[in-house]
This record gives sequence, structure tokens and C-alpha cells, in this order.
Amino acid sequence: MQQQASFGQHDSGTLYLVPTPIGNLADMTFRAVDTLKQVDLIAAEDTRNTQKLLNHFEIETKQISFHEHNTQQRIPELIHQLKAGVNIAQVSDAGMPSISDPGHELVNAAIAANIPVVPLPGANAATTALIASGLAPQPFMFYGFLPRKSGAQTRELEQLASQTQTMIFYESPHRVAKTLAVMQSVFGDRQAVLAREVTKRYEEFIRGSLSELATYAEESARGEFVVMVAGRDEQAAPTSDLPLKDQVQAGIDQGQSPNDSIKAVAKANQLKKQIVYNAYHEIGD
Repeated sequence: MQQQASFGQHDSGTLYLVPTPIGNLADMTFRAVDTLKQVDLIAAEDTRNTQKLLNHFEIETKQISFHEHNTQQRIPELIHQLKAGVNIAQVSDAGMPSISDPGHELVNAAIAANIPVVPLPGANAATTALIASGLAPQPFMFYGFLPRKSGAQTRELEQLASQTQTMIFYESPHRVAKTLAVMQSVFGDRQAVLAREVTKRYEEFIRGSLSELATYAEESARGEFVVMVAGRDEQAAPTSDLPLKDQVQAGIDQGQSPNDSIKAVAKANQLKKQIVYNAYHEIGD
């Protein structure tokens, strides 16, 4: 067990996790600005992008790059400086560090070295979009970006098909239409919401079925998207905790044909028949 106070006297520096605006500079908090001014060093995902933010708020603190391609090199350097008493703020290009952005490995390294890790509250696209979506705000599951390859994406969505909470994803404009189509094929035509350009001038919410949103995205998809999908209807939740293959086999053992058992299991689990077929025949494993 480790118990760590965020504030007080420490033998090391402190790692501050500082969220930055996701589009509207007015969302920067007073505390975030003060923290970036007071720390000794800012570890930024893109120093050029962060420099624009620093210039706007007249922050003169030195930066160092910290992104997914130099993580292994930078973490030992940053931990060494933190141990020497240097206070460091970590920022991503927009939003919360570690949430679909670099940061998690640095946090773990700091915790392992008994260095205080202090998070600041601030802008986050997922929860900001969720509260205006009209979908159930809790419970919810944040996923982030799905795999890009179609096969891996489909398999991941199949694993999520039984979730009953609202699911939140991030997606880019050139992939969102295809992703929505795959979601429809796996989840069925559930209600969903697209939040486009959250906090920015052209912020927009598009609400409807997955098929309607897929059509919209094919015709007009600009900006960054938060994709929110309703969870499966709890009234239609499966009555068995068995894996799909075992559910099909149970029906066969009771005298059903494999095809009839697959149909029954698909209906009971509110899933596409193809998903159950693939699970039973271990296709795609």
C-alpha cells in the first residue's frame, strides 16, 4: 500500500498533470495558468502547439518534448529531474493528460519513485459531450480511439456489444462514417450521438440512430468527433453469463440444430446472428 499526500514537504519535485483547452482558450483555468507559470519545466506533447498557449497566457516556463515516440527516452530524464527537486507540469495538445494522450507511463514511473503526482481538473471532451448528449450520463464507459484496422475494430466492438452503459469513443473525420457503419453492424441500430468540434465555434450535436449518423457522416464529416452510443437495453440483457459458444452448445445439447441455437442465442443477447456464428465457430480468434 502507498499513501501519498499531494501537498506539503517532499524530498522531490512534484509532477503536475495539467489539462489544456480542447478548442476554447477561455476554458483554461486560473489554477492551470498559475501552475504552468510556477513549475520549473513543462513536458509537452507538441512544444510548438503548447507554445501558442503559453504565449497567449504570457507563460515563460521552459518546455521539453514528451510524446508517444520518445516516451522511453524521456521518462528516465524526467524522473531524474523530479528526484532532484524539479517541479514538472505535463500537458497534452488538448484536454487531459493520459486520456487518449501521453502521460500514463510517466505517472506510473513517478508513483514507483514515490514522487507526488498532482492532477488538475479541466477540459475533457468525453464528459463535456456526454452531459449534453441526452444519453444516460451514468454509468458510462469511456473507450477512446478504436483500433484502425477493420478486423481488430470489429472484434473489439463485439466484445463491447453486451455493455449496458453509454459508451464513449473518439474518432477522426475521415474514419467516423466507416466506424459508425461497423458499430451498426455489430450493435444493431441503437441510438447514438455525434458531438462535433466540442467547445469550438462550430460545435454541433447530431442525435439519431447509428444508421442515420452513418449517413450523415458519409455526406458531411468535418472536425473531431466524440461518438456516444447507448448501451444495450437492460430489459434485453442475456440470461446467461456463459460465453456465446457455450450458450450455443447448451441449446444444441437440448436438441436444437446448430443454426436454430445460434439464432436463439443471438436473439437472447440482442446481437447480430453473424457475431454468434463467428463466436461458435471460433472465426476471427
